[in-house]
Amino acid sequence: MAEGDLRVGIDVGGTNTDAVVLDASERVIAKAKRPTTPDVTGGLRAALDAVLAELAPYGTERGTAAWSRVTRVMLGTTHATNAILERRNLGRVAVLRLGAPATTAVPPLSDWPADLREVVSAGEAIVPGGHYVDGREIGALDLDAVRRFLDGVRADAVAVTSVFSPANDEHERVIEELVRREYGLPVSMSHEIGSLGLLERENATVLNAALYTVAGHVTRALTGALAERGLSARPYLAQNDGTLMTVEHAARLPVSTIGSGPANSLRGAALLSGVQDAIVADVGGTSTDLGVLVGGFPRESAAAVEIGGVLTNFRMPDILAIALGGGSVVREGAVGPDSVGYRIAEEALVFGGGTATLTDAAVAGGRLPRGVSDWHERLEAALSALAARGTAGRASAGRASGGRAAVGDMSEDIRDTLQRALAVADELALDAVDRMTLGRADRPLVAVGGGAFLLPERIPGVSQVIRPEHASVANAVGAAIALASGRVDTIMPAGESRSKAIERVKEEAAARAVAAGADPAGVQIVDLLEVPLSYLSEPAVRVHVKAAGPLTR
Repeated sequence: MAEGDLRVGIDVGGTNTDAVVLDASERVIAKAKRPTTPDVTGGLRAALDAVLAELAPYGTERGTAAWSRVTRVMLGTTHATNAILERRNLGRVAVLRLGAPATTAVPPLSDWPADLREVVSAGEAIVPGGHYVDGREIGALDLDAVRRFLDGVRADAVAVTSVFSPANDEHERVIEELVRREYGLPVSMSHEIGSLGLLERENATVLNAALYTVAGHVTRALTGALAERGLSARPYLAQNDGTLMTVEHAARLPVSTIGSGPANSLRGAALLSGVQDAIVADVGGTSTDLGVLVGGFPRESAAAVEIGGVLTNFRMPDILAIALGGGSVVREGAVGPDSVGYRIAEEALVFGGGTATLTDAAVAGGRLPRGVSDWHERLEAALSALAARGTAGRASAGRASGGRAAVGDMSEDIRDTLQRALAVADELALDAVDRMTLGRADRPLVAVGGGAFLLPERIPGVSQVIRPEHASVANAVGAAIALASGRVDTIMPAGESRSKAIERVKEEAAARAVAAGADPAGVQIVDLLEVPLSYLSEPAVRVHVKAAGPLTR
């Protein structure tokens, strides 16, 4: 191996934290899987230590530690998602909308859950400003009104949303300069985050501002973990479109990390399987995420995405999540939705625990992970032990099957419960696949994740089921291979100036990709979408451009 040719990918899931090391040819040379810890960071450090230990055989002849060859570490994390869902570690945000009097009918955060709004909002105001769809001013900015509002609130950050800022971001930038100069607070600007749709873009902008504290914690934890281990590798965070950004970029746009886990899994599935167009099922310990690969990248959702009860409109992969995983608790005639999660290695029957899980059902049905041969014997031993315990065993088995007191032969009762549960799980999986294929049966399904063995060998609606090598750590592989990207979603006039305007948008998207960490020499436009807009005084088109490129060296 050449000096400096290794990269580490880490993905924090609800059940496990996975880590891999890839060489310059994108070959997996080390991998590790460790339980995700309640604080998330502990599992990250454990997985990193484990995968670095696997690198020992790749040390140089001079005895140099192999991890000195690691130049980049990429992290996909659930920190931001967890913070919103659990309403913790969120900053207080001064919510400022530029759009009076045109938008006063619906105040900011009107549709937010009351508990989340109470945690996040330091106050809301609508002041004059904003633009029409063609870029003309609705009204002049009232900077004195902005100052009066900010003087009256105590906030950790400011979220500013101007009407039609994707078409003209001038007012948002003026406010950012004022806030930074006079108040010293970080500013989240909506034109950098969401697309058209005032309320959804505003929601995403406020969430982004609320996550600045979380972003700081994540970046410090990652850089600290690397420093403690003597790694000089450059850290990156995964975005929700399957690409990467520098930690500096992530500190400004932390909301972009939401949804990075499923996107990583799809990108990893594409590399490991060699298939560019497919359905992907990522089966974890708590849930199964299904997505669609188009040209090797996740298909993006066209609908507004709800996060913690809040509708947003920034780009997210089109993911269908179902409560079906290896740790899903099995009951009489039902599977889940609750799961033992990262405690599966302690609580599942096959691991000597007392809770019947979908993993136990799959083992009983003859489905085993690749390379595993003794799980069936373990399950048989667990069932025999339950039967031998008599009355105590009945009570234990009753709890395992959802509180029903078992009668007769305990082991046979549980076998029947597991068999029925596997059939229920298969039906749930088949229905989910059918919803994602949209009637097309010519694409394969790539099964990845630690629970991929739970899926049956044949699934109606797909051409074949592919189970690639290293499928259990596809999410970490996806993080390690990702490109850096930037995107622009705006409105511009149609007509003779259109071609020049589109070139300017391409240049801006490329600049954003470079800011996220892409090599300027390798940036390419990978997506360009034009949609004509009707009922305007002057012809206009909505333009969406995405640029991506390899990481800078």
